[in-house]
Amino acid sequence: MAVCVAVIAKENYPLYIRSVPTENELKFHYMVHTSLDVVDEKISAMGKALVDQRELYLGLLYPTEDYKVYPSHPVEMFRKLHNSYTDVMCNPFYNPGDCIQSRAFDSMVTSMMIQVC
Repeated sequence: MAVCVAVIAKENYPLYIRSVPTENELKFHYMVHTSLDVVDEKISAMGKALVDQRELYLGLLYPTEDYKVYPSHPVEMFRKLHNSYTDVMCNPFYNPGDCIQSRAFDSMVTSMMIQVC
């Protein structure tokens, strides 16, 4: 389960951000943008080391005490997200670099989100 899902463009701007609960949306936007620096560092370090390029899970990107990360199956979650993202990219009416506004993608992300009461 996830409380925030973000898809970031190659140029480091968000294509899609969704969070639950929505009252913390600004906080999650901040976390996503702060994590981008860590992503850049880890990707540049991966280029220097001999690492399996198929393993794209970068681990913890933003330390927080508010949320604890206990992923039961992060690879499965990312695989579902990647497959849905691929479906969006294969849509002939989608322009790469535009914000993602696919109902199917949004529905898949919603199914991954944890519902907070």
